[in-house]
Amino acid sequence: MSTFGSYFRVTTGGESHAAAVSVLIDSPVPGMALTEADIQPQLTRRRPGQSALTTPRDEKDRVVILSGTEFGVTLGTPICMIVKNEDQRPKDYGDSTMDLYPRPSHADWTYLEKYGVKASSGGGRSSARETIGRVAAGAVAEKYLRLAYGVEIVAFVTDVGNVSLFPPTPEHPSPSTNPAFLTLVNAIDRATVDQFLPVRCPDAATSEKMANLITEYKQRNDSIGGVVTCVIRNVPTGLGEPCFDKLEAKLAHAMLSIPATKGFDLGSGFSGVSLAGSTHNDPFVASAGEQLPSGVAESGAVRNSLPRPKLTTKTNYSGGIQGGISNGAPIYFRIAFKAPATIGVDQVTATYDGDSEGVLAAKGRHDPCVVPRAVPIVEAMAALVIMDAVLAQQARSAAKSLLPPLK
Repeated sequence: MSTFGSYFRVTTGGESHAAAVSVLIDSPVPGMALTEADIQPQLTRRRPGQSALTTPRDEKDRVVILSGTEFGVTLGTPICMIVKNEDQRPKDYGDSTMDLYPRPSHADWTYLEKYGVKASSGGGRSSARETIGRVAAGAVAEKYLRLAYGVEIVAFVTDVGNVSLFPPTPEHPSPSTNPAFLTLVNAIDRATVDQFLPVRCPDAATSEKMANLITEYKQRNDSIGGVVTCVIRNVPTGLGEPCFDKLEAKLAHAMLSIPATKGFDLGSGFSGVSLAGSTHNDPFVASAGEQLPSGVAESGAVRNSLPRPKLTTKTNYSGGIQGGISNGAPIYFRIAFKAPATIGVDQVTATYDGDSEGVLAAKGRHDPCVVPRAVPIVEAMAALVIMDAVLAQQARSAAKSLLPPLK
């Protein structure tokens, strides 16, 4: 499906070399100030051609709001946004060799099997170009979450290939036990992350090693994978819909829907299996009191419609979610991205009809590593999940408020 969400419904459209890509937001919140200026910064962070380490495709990715706002205010009616594809090069995919062979580990073959037809150029809907709509919609959701609850969402690169910002050690098998990691997720902001371009790893020495590694693979016409870590702070308690729509399940769904993703890891994650229960459990302690984030109103019906934490946890191996429900602590997780499938290295592979084998060296403009540009995509999908969960909980809380109080 090309639609995500139940209350804040987002539908994306367009292929990698179509005239444009688009997004439709159904049931947006009315009465919120919104213009293209609120959306463009995240699209600019996602756009290609940012550095020598990304695809050279030259797209400005300028967003235009077509409907759902008037005089810079949301009407509550569907918001439609469009971004034109200005630097299309379908001819890059018209080579007879690429017509004969499906690209290894790409979606050429599976799309053809599913639909009986596929986009003749680029990755079509499987291309990361589709994520433009997600990022635009995520910016809308994020503005509401920031204004209403002070929610902060920040993603950054922690691994490229075998270079890691927080490599496992016997003392800290998981980043969740590492004080340096916990300090980072509690304080990191986007301005700091973007100081470490082109990789977006918030450590100068590690970032340089990552950049050098990506350059090595690019010079060999090859590619390499990596990990993006994301933290969501100031999340209201009580979000998540057990049993099948637990908050971590929705986050995993969202993150694994991003092209090239291969793994999702919440809180202590896979490395946390080496921790005993006596260590891994998060004891509850009294909250130190609510600190209103900058820009959040002191009062208001929207803001007060969901509870703020009365308790907090001494540790946070759970990653801010327990029983599928947010507990008010920062939610943090990691997403593994594989090496991009389209590479210029000669690869032996079969033809579409399976009658013969040959050599394919794919053409086109592609990232040697996707994680630097995946950062705003991860942030967008996180915003869409939290927004949908907030609206679900607001509906429940509003319905309950109409009942007479229990004795």
